Amino acid sequence: MLDHSSKSVGIEAGDPLTEMLRGLRLDGVDYGRCQMTEPWAILFPAQAAARFHFIGRHRCWLLTPCKDWVELKTGDAVLLPRGAEHILASKPDVSALPIQRYEVKPICGNVFDVCGGGEGEVTLLFCGSMHFNVDSLHPLLSMMPDVMWVHELAAVEPNIAFLLEAMAREVTMDRVGAGGMLARLADVLAASIIRVWVEKGCGDATGWIAAVRNPDVGRVLAAIHLEPHRDWTVTALAKIMGASRSGFAERFASVVGETPARYVAQVRMHQARQWLVRDRMRISVAAKRLGYDSEASFSRAFKRVIGAPPSHFRAGEPPQDVGLAAE
Repeated sequence: MLDHSSKSVGIEAGDPLTEMLRGLRLDGVDYGRCQMTEPWAILFPAQAAARFHFIGRHRCWLLTPCKDWVELKTGDAVLLPRGAEHILASKPDVSALPIQRYEVKPICGNVFDVCGGGEGEVTLLFCGSMHFNVDSLHPLLSMMPDVMWVHELAAVEPNIAFLLEAMAREVTMDRVGAGGMLARLADVLAASIIRVWVEKGCGDATGWIAAVRNPDVGRVLAAIHLEPHRDWTVTALAKIMGASRSGFAERFASVVGETPARYVAQVRMHQARQWLVRDRMRISVAAKRLGYDSEASFSRAFKRVIGAPPSHFRAGEPPQDVGLAAE
């Protein structure tokens, strides 16, 4: 969980965004300790889960989702919060193979050993897949950059340097239990990256972030996101703002850019999609949890917001967000 108890730059106690982030989590799905010998190149396909990479020894190159090659050195770490397709390679001119094509062996739990490449120098990596506990269309996730660079954030978060040092020790010493330790450190480091990004202003003081930090509207948005299952009426939301029903509706629409009812519907249906896809929840259960009298009325509302009926998500196979352990 992202703990925002400190009064860092850009975040103050009681700030609505802080309250919303208290419930934001990154849960590790699987991790791979990769021992790659030059020449090598790994293609990480696009996935719903976030990707995390830490360079434990030597160096490599990252082909970003924007198709730029960036060199990563020992101790560097990156987070791709939306799991966009990218490549890690010993050099930019090496042909990449999908991660599933490399030799993958279980170490412990959800941690795997990945080996491959040629006969050259060894690069030691630690890579992970992580799920956010919110829908991929959550405004905060959609605002995040494709790649979040640890070295850009470490200057304002001293704990990041200590986490990187601890990861470097665990990934290179090959001690008993190192895989589990690395997984936990990766979870904390990824959460720290996001926290610092938010505290720095999320890279953007406009749009949704500006709406959340608006003194009138912020409390309302926080309440909706923290309890999307509640039956939020315009009257109830106006009470949170401390305004009349008409005054609230006008103020909300001018700041957020859409009506309160439309915004609530979006948040609720994105939450429902999360339940259906991630938790494999039955449609009838999701409908009941959101207060709908019938599955049919819920399905109509869901399709109106998401663009497809809930059966489309419930009937399909769970998304393959994990690449390291795949056949």
